[in-house]
Amino acid sequence: MASPIIVVAEHAEGKVRKTAFELLTVARALQSPGAEIHAVLLGPGANTAASELGAWGADVVHVAETGLEQFAPLRWVRVIADLAQASQPAAILFSAGSMSRDIGGRLAARLNFALASDCVELSSDAGKFQLVRPVYAGRARVTATVAGSRPLIATLRPNAFAASRPVSAAAGKVVPLPLDPHAHPEDLRAIVVETMKSGGTRPELAEAAIVVSGGRSLGSAENFKIIYDLADALGAAPGASRAAVDAGYAPHSMQVGQTGKTVNPVLYIACGISGAIQHLAGMRTSKYIVAINRDANAPILKLADYAIVGDLFQIIPALTEEFKKLKRDA
Repeated sequence: MASPIIVVAEHAEGKVRKTAFELLTVARALQSPGAEIHAVLLGPGANTAASELGAWGADVVHVAETGLEQFAPLRWVRVIADLAQASQPAAILFSAGSMSRDIGGRLAARLNFALASDCVELSSDAGKFQLVRPVYAGRARVTATVAGSRPLIATLRPNAFAASRPVSAAAGKVVPLPLDPHAHPEDLRAIVVETMKSGGTRPELAEAAIVVSGGRSLGSAENFKIIYDLADALGAAPGASRAAVDAGYAPHSMQVGQTGKTVNPVLYIACGISGAIQHLAGMRTSKYIVAINRDANAPILKLADYAIVGDLFQIIPALTEEFKKLKRDA
């Protein structure tokens, strides 16, 4: 039997994240004749979320909840490694993010797999994986081929791959993963003791199709309200530059850039952001970039597809009202 592809799907409160559907779409494109696609769902709510994945192409969905109530990187690595050793996959796919950064390298070392992080393209030719990933803070891209038939662990940048359902897909078989919560207590040396949710119903920043970010030019946390208003009018996620976060205008969870989150939306609106290389590293691959800045020589205007030179305190509220009007008239 051909080697399967394993997709490590993320979920929240029993709901599969859309990045999992992107991974399954890529897995189908890489799938060899006769090979199965296996999805893995771990942690509380995994059983509830499992039924969704079959419709997106997962032949088998492996689930485990007991013993995984708290995120413990070493335990999660052990669970996925045991599955990989039993099934001998050609590749294991993650969504690029905090979880994959925590366990991807550990898993590659344990299994002696190749590791490619933050891929924006991934394909297979004659059984060899070919990938493209950004380097030098997004200023260049590297194209690489995995040598020989070595299995691959790849983390894929959210929104870089379009998710599409298969034409026909049977419900994936749900298989509980064997896990003794009392075995290997050394795996619990590091655990996440608390997860704090950000309020509201706004999209997750790293997964959002539209992001509206503000910079230090906003001047205060109170002035950041116009960023939230524009984001809400567009159904977007609000973001911020490091300078704005360091100044206390926005929380670190909103930071976009080299020391924050990497985003890859269809539309990125940068408001009062100069375009330091550290910020560009986190959003350079956005499909369309709109920059609003009163400095006509700001570096970000050279990268932008659309540049608006002017006072953001006049432009952003005007844009917000226009978008609200369009939604009312739709």
